[in-house]
Amino acid sequence: MFIISSKMMLKKAQREGYAVPAFNIHNLETLQVVVETAAELRSPLIVAGTPGTFSYAGVGNIVAIASELARCWNHPLAIHLDHHESATDIEEKVATGIRSVMIDGSHLPFVDNIALVKHVTDYCHRYDVSVEAELGRLGGQEDDLIVDGKDALYTHPEQAREFVEKTGIDSLAVAIGTAHGLYSTEPKLDFERLTEIRQSVDIPLVLHGASGLPAHDIKRAISLGICKVNVATELKIAFSGALKTYLSTHTNANDPRHYMMPAKAAMKEVVRKVIADCGCEGKL
Repeated sequence: MFIISSKMMLKKAQREGYAVPAFNIHNLETLQVVVETAAELRSPLIVAGTPGTFSYAGVGNIVAIASELARCWNHPLAIHLDHHESATDIEEKVATGIRSVMIDGSHLPFVDNIALVKHVTDYCHRYDVSVEAELGRLGGQEDDLIVDGKDALYTHPEQAREFVEKTGIDSLAVAIGTAHGLYSTEPKLDFERLTEIRQSVDIPLVLHGASGLPAHDIKRAISLGICKVNVATELKIAFSGALKTYLSTHTNANDPRHYMMPAKAAMKEVVRKVIADCGCEGKL
């Protein structure tokens, strides 16, 4: 009941001009932070995990913990498969109750990307599971996914139209100059390209690599059609930084119920900021 697809929440965001945040989680504490904060702010919520995250924490564990947190807070949410490349892997995880997936064939030639994505979309739609796919590639690193800068490609608006028509996906991740990880210099987003993509397709658009982006860039991207904003690295840095600081000044600390608290508090501030930037507070 509480684990839902992302399709309707993104369509609502598209109609009303805001974005839904997708927060990458890794364990109990990070799940607690994003669910509790979203519930307090009455924000729609997507909790995302890469294949590496699901391997580390266990698919059943993530589904069970997220489901229980959603029930306790009376807050429906989507558990999202982020950057999954295997149709078989996706099908197995959908069988556990996950209802939002990203099939990433962006490393494949255009025709092969379409074939893979259509196969996954046809399967997922039978079970009312929403599907996101990516056209173009972001540089940088997210968990086990590494894309060299020279291999990063921007999304072509006309290709986007054909891609959406032939695959039947529910949302499209676009490459307009963002990257996974943090930025060493301020990124230059191609807003003109984003405008052309928006004019070419009518489904919700997704912005990956939002960690460290200036708020004005996020807000402008939303005004031009972005309906989902992915954040991962910024959360990890806040959490781990606060944890390291606490342990370095409390050398006898040994109870995770205590030393995890400052880490969770630091991460919560990032979650609150992202929700504010997305304009989705009170939009549940």
